[in-house]
Amino acid sequence: MARTIAKDHDEKRVGIRMAAARIFAAQGVDRASMSTIAKACGISKALIYHYYAGKAELLFDILECHLEGLNAVVEGVKPLPPRDYLRAVVLEILLAYAGADDLHRILSNSRDVLNPGQQARIIGIQRRLIGKVSAAISAVVPALEDEKLHAATMSLFGMTNWYFMWSRSDDENQRRAYAKLVADLFLDGVGKV
Repeated sequence: MARTIAKDHDEKRVGIRMAAARIFAAQGVDRASMSTIAKACGISKALIYHYYAGKAELLFDILECHLEGLNAVVEGVKPLPPRDYLRAVVLEILLAYAGADDLHRILSNSRDVLNPGQQARIIGIQRRLIGKVSAAISAVVPALEDEKLHAATMSLFGMTNWYFMWSRSDDENQRRAYAKLVADLFLDGVGKV
C-alpha cells in the first residue's frame, strides 16, 4: 500500500530547502551533510531521506525551485512600453532576489554536483530566464546584434545578481532605488544618471 502524503509535506520541503541552502552556501555542498541539514530542520536524518534521496536531489530541487520562481516573476510583469517593461523586469528580479543570497552562492558554485540530466534541466531554466530578459532588451534596441544582445543581457544580470555581495541591506526601498539606478545606467548610460 502506498504511503499517504502528509498535509504539511510541501511546507516541510520548503523548510528543508531553505535550511539546506544556508548550509550549502556556508559549508559547500561537498562538506555539508544530510545529518547537519536534518538537525537544522529539527527533523531526523531518516525523515529527510523521506523527502530527498540525497544531496544532489536536494540541491537540484533548491536550484530548480529558485530558477522557476524567477521565471514566474518575469512572466508576471504586465505588458508595458519596452523601456518601462525592462525597468519593471529589473525591479521584479531585484525584489525576488531579496533573501536569495545563499541561492546565488550555491548556483554559481555547486552545479557540478548534479548529474548531467539535472545540469541540463538547470541550464535550460536559466536559458529561459535569459531569453526573457534578452527579449525585453531587444524590444528596446531591436537592431542589436545577437552577440551584443547576449553580452548586454549578461551585463544586466551581472548588475543585478551580485547586489548582495556589496549591499547587506534587505530594505525594499533600497532595492527599488538600486533597480532604478541599474535601469537608468543600462538604458541611458552613466552620463544621464
